[in-house]
Amino acid sequence: MKDIFKSSRFKLITSIIALLLVGALISAANGHGETAQSAVIGTVFAPCHYVAQKISNTFDRISKNASGNAAYEKEIAQLNDEIGELRSQLADYQNLKNQNELYKEFLELKEENKDFKFEEVSVTGRDSADIYKSFTISKGFLSGIKDGDAVLYGKYIVGVIDKAYPDYSVVKTVLDPDFNVSAYEILSNEISYVTGNARLAKEGKCKMANLNSSTDISYGSIICTAGISTSVPKGLIIGTVDEIADETTDISSYAVISPGTDIDDITTCFVLTDFGD
Repeated sequence: MKDIFKSSRFKLITSIIALLLVGALISAANGHGETAQSAVIGTVFAPCHYVAQKISNTFDRISKNASGNAAYEKEIAQLNDEIGELRSQLADYQNLKNQNELYKEFLELKEENKDFKFEEVSVTGRDSADIYKSFTISKGFLSGIKDGDAVLYGKYIVGVIDKAYPDYSVVKTVLDPDFNVSAYEILSNEISYVTGNARLAKEGKCKMANLNSSTDISYGSIICTAGISTSVPKGLIIGTVDEIADETTDISSYAVISPGTDIDDITTCFVLTDFGD
């Protein structure tokens, strides 16, 4: 048994020596300055070195990507801030543009009608549940505003005062079925009245009702107030015609009207408190 063990031990030692010698010979043949031991050890541990190098490279790459991502994220954050600022400036510009257009049209209307008296008001509240888009304004009867006064945005009538309180008022818009004003088409001079209904109000539109089935009013026609009422003068623009449709309850027709301005966008408007005789 001892002889077998000695024989195996001898073979193992012989094998190690042989590997060292082979390594030395290879090193000498390749002209490298490595020792035989280092060549053999390098050969044995080469896979471990390869794996370690891969891990190191991966960590380096992750570190570089993390650094790059941080830089990108900072740049993206800066760009988002710039975009937000530009959007804010654009909104301010658009509001200023709308205000300029409003005042320009208002001044034109005032120039054409020197006896008109107005009160400039701000929109202070809206009823989000009201499909007819009624709204509250910042002045009331202490400022000379009274029930039935026309409410204007530039040259366009957007409604009338439904109820005037001391320091605020509620506006009933042209979309409301309770809004009713005499109106005419500027080319044909055909006269009827404009009112609203629930179906059209959902689309932000109203109608010129009770038209003859052979009406000359057509797409694009401009509808204005006829001035028959004592509280609303002639010539205020209500809107333009989108289509002509037949009533379902009788043989008459009606014109679907798009108001001259989007009521939801109104922040400032004018109340016509007096327009002379």
